[in-house]
Amino acid sequence: MSPEQKKDMLANRLRKNIRHLRKWAARQNVSCYRVYDNDMPEFPLAIDRYEKIVHVAEYAREHGMDPDAHADWLDSCLEVISDVLETPSELIFMKFRQRQKGLQQYERFNRVGAEYIVRENNLQFIINPADYLDTGLFLDHRLTRKMVQGLSADKRVLNLFAYTGAFSVYAAAGGARATTTVDMSNTYLEWAGRNLNLNGFNGTEHRLLQADVLQWLDTPTAERWDLTILDPPTFSNSKRMRGVLDIQRDHAWLLNQTLRRMTPGGIIVFSTNFRQFKLDRAAIRAAEIRDMSAQTIPEDFRNKKIHQSFWVQAH
Repeated sequence: MSPEQKKDMLANRLRKNIRHLRKWAARQNVSCYRVYDNDMPEFPLAIDRYEKIVHVAEYAREHGMDPDAHADWLDSCLEVISDVLETPSELIFMKFRQRQKGLQQYERFNRVGAEYIVRENNLQFIINPADYLDTGLFLDHRLTRKMVQGLSADKRVLNLFAYTGAFSVYAAAGGARATTTVDMSNTYLEWAGRNLNLNGFNGTEHRLLQADVLQWLDTPTAERWDLTILDPPTFSNSKRMRGVLDIQRDHAWLLNQTLRRMTPGGIIVFSTNFRQFKLDRAAIRAAEIRDMSAQTIPEDFRNKKIHQSFWVQAH
């Protein structure tokens, strides 16, 4: 297949996807969504539209191309994406899930970019499509965030491994009595604070706490929460953490420690992006556990294993 035929192949798939997704997004009042989700093995990409911004991530693979050929291939993909999505190249941001170090050919894809404000369900969020591997708003959790909003009225809500605090914003918008947002990164915590402020949630009832979640959960407290969002990384060995986090090995401990901090009947919304994750139900001291994955993965995600989510209820 010639390079031009390959470009046509990608263009045709993008046009097909966008025809459906534009109508769907308009019906759902969604302006940030996944346009292409690794649909074809020849193009292992995730392409996300964040209003006027397009974010492209290449999945790690053995592509067999030398660096020059690979950079040319990326150029041709971005040319097609720019044309079909009617987005100028300066508003397209390219990321590598597995960067090859020291290759000058990739410099043209690397740039520092400004922040942008995008909307989701009448709320606003700051994204940064250039400076970090992720933008600041995980699109696969759009439905989970909406669910948290619906559960939050008059609740004390705890958001652990909070990243940029999107769940805290939704909880506040749902009428939470108070939110506690916990993350180890000052950068992300400050970002979370700005997201809360952007939506008018700047009172003292919305607390930001910089802490190693593992250590914090192991520290006794009399404080209790009615609803907790627990969305930990798959693996973390940050120097600032007390130990190494492995979600498959440690999830029962994490959930049991969190359950100790819940009010009677309190709900934990637990999620993980680890593809091979197996929940150890027998080890978790909960009154009820429900798999919600099928209900929380949005229609624009072709990969139905993008995350697993669970409803975990305290006794």
